Amino acid sequence: MEYLLYALLGIGLAAACGFRVFVPLLVMSIAALTGHLELSADFAWLGSWPALIVFAVATAVEIGAYYVPWLDQALDFFSTPAAIVAGIVVTASVVVGMDPVLRWPLAIIAGGGVAGAIQFTTSGLRRTSEYVTAGFSQPVVASVENAGAVGMSVLSLVLPAIAGGLAVLLIVLFAWVLFRTRRRRWNRS
Repeated sequence: MEYLLYALLGIGLAAACGFRVFVPLLVMSIAALTGHLELSADFAWLGSWPALIVFAVATAVEIGAYYVPWLDQALDFFSTPAAIVAGIVVTASVVVGMDPVLRWPLAIIAGGGVAGAIQFTTSGLRRTSEYVTAGFSQPVVASVENAGAVGMSVLSLVLPAIAGGLAVLLIVLFAWVLFRTRRRRWNRS
């Protein structure tokens, strides 16, 4: 049961990485430094002061950059693989005491997969909203994504079972909305 909660914690944090790469890492660093999160021994560095400073600066830059309409599209080129790697790292770092033979496939498949799916769908939705509104909706979309990253990160630490379930629900919901939006656009063409 303990490993299931660790896995759900990791999946929730990985979903947050799909919204913003560095927000969950910053939240994890703060939680580890304050004693609210136990990290796997291999990833204890995530709970250090240098890591906290790096994640805080990276988070500020990432959040600010997504408010610039043309820059957000350029960032998606780098953010998608970075989100997958971050999803793997956050999942592997919170699964404490699990045999590495089980921990790494879980981190790669579940953590990387969830982060990649969320990142892919949010970038598709962002691209569609920019197309439909000529970029005027970008501040709203960026704010919703930022709130999603912070909300999922905190929810994962407080209620990991709910956050893990919500991550799966978000993937299904985003995929459905993206499919419907693209299908409508194809039908108009």
